[in-house]
Amino acid sequence: MEWCSQSTSIKYLFKYINKGSDRISAIIQGHDRNNIDEIKQYLDCRYISPSEACWRIFSYSIHGRKPAVERLYFHMEGENSVYYKDYEQVGDVLLKPSVTESMFTAWFEANKTYEEARLLTYGDFVSKFVYHKRSRSWKPRKRGYTIGRLIWVPQSTGELFYLRMMLTVKKGPLCYQDIKTVDGKKLKTFRDACFAMGFLQDDREFIEAIKEAHQWGSGHFLRKLYVTMLLSSSMNRPEHVWRKTWMYLSDGILYDQRVFARDQGI
Repeated sequence: MEWCSQSTSIKYLFKYINKGSDRISAIIQGHDRNNIDEIKQYLDCRYISPSEACWRIFSYSIHGRKPAVERLYFHMEGENSVYYKDYEQVGDVLLKPSVTESMFTAWFEANKTYEEARLLTYGDFVSKFVYHKRSRSWKPRKRGYTIGRLIWVPQSTGELFYLRMMLTVKKGPLCYQDIKTVDGKKLKTFRDACFAMGFLQDDREFIEAIKEAHQWGSGHFLRKLYVTMLLSSSMNRPEHVWRKTWMYLSDGILYDQRVFARDQGI
């Protein structure tokens, strides 16, 4: 048994099944060996087995994809993408409906119009509704079946990452604030909403790490440790960690200011 844990194994699997048909390099040799043209003899061919040749002769389908998968876009409030041509004036661009309307904001409007829409998450919405780009609105689906897939965003995007996390469970919101509401309580950020839903940990391990390092490390070292945690985006609630450990992180600052100002009375 061999265990493969590298990310390149996923890349290999997807590239292998989409690499196309097998190819061969062949050379046709004639009877006249004195006058040989190697360029004309070289052929870059694509090999087709007898079973595949019969399949193509009868015009059968080579591949299929069912059901259809639609990518669902989302964005922070007022941060939707706006497309325009380089010669257009800014005033004309701002008058376009696409500046304030998008597929995601149209989802809010559909939840206000259709009661059955409030029973679906954003990812499940395309199974019952169809988005019309011309009218920028969602309409009930009359035929077919489609699977929705939320676009992937890294954790470094901050609030956008936590918005995506909430969209996987939130049903029927009418605005951005409804997504931040958990058990009737309106929260300030999507990160706080994810924490209230139990999606995130309480950062207890980071608090304990700073407290333990305080026993042998200086205040300057602790502040560098805290900055490293911030840059790595490993903490779910940096403000919470700061409130629990600020007395350790501030150690030595007053002494440094007294030395810098040459005033022990500070």
